[in-house]
Amino acid sequence: MTALGFLYPGHSAEDEYPRIEQLLGSDIRVDLSHTDIGEDAHRVDALREMGSGERLAAGMEGLRLAGAETVVWACTSGSFVHGWEGAQQQVRTLARLAGMPASSTSFAFVHAAREIGVRRVAIGATYPEDITALFAEFLRAAGLEVTGTRSSGIVTAAEAGTWGEEDVLTLARAADAPDAEAVLLPDTALHTAAHLGVLEKSLSKPVLTANQVTVWEGLRLADRRVNAPSLGTLFTREPLVQARS
Repeated sequence: MTALGFLYPGHSAEDEYPRIEQLLGSDIRVDLSHTDIGEDAHRVDALREMGSGERLAAGMEGLRLAGAETVVWACTSGSFVHGWEGAQQQVRTLARLAGMPASSTSFAFVHAAREIGVRRVAIGATYPEDITALFAEFLRAAGLEVTGTRSSGIVTAAEAGTWGEEDVLTLARAADAPDAEAVLLPDTALHTAAHLGVLEKSLSKPVLTANQVTVWEGLRLADRRVNAPSLGTLFTREPLVQARS
């Protein structure tokens, strides 16, 4: 059994995680601990506070008691808003608090893009334009080329959590560009796990979404690779085979 821990801010699309756990197979356990979201606003000051060390620390006890082996801060905007260096410091703080390997959704997007071998990406974000621009800046710092961005101007995670399949498809299509090798949908408040097959078929290219890459990142930290095609291109790599002695 591999036990993955996630710190999820508030309550918007947390039902994505048991859904993904079910698709991964019986030897993967997904444990979720909710952190205090504070003010629900896609605004720089509110997002910085949401990902503060104090709030992350408050959510860790439940994951430790559950026996989690890795922890991922399941919030994209609450990590990239600190910038590349600040997001790295946030993860170092989380690893120290947790006493286990740690990461965040922002870094999960970077690692997932590298996993599927793409460099040119388009962003379809629920966020206001200034917050989307910070995510693009973060990705560029990681060496990715952002071909374009599309912002929906949504201010709260609560509103993003109400979006259905057609809303998500519309955003992804609007963000897509011919020169983009993949489309990224960065909000963990957005329900996407059930729509990945439709998204990739509609765009004819890989689509990386926040909760999808977050769980994949937890597996990566645990040195696990799981084949689950219904979760998109990212999960179609063959599982790692134990080398013969």
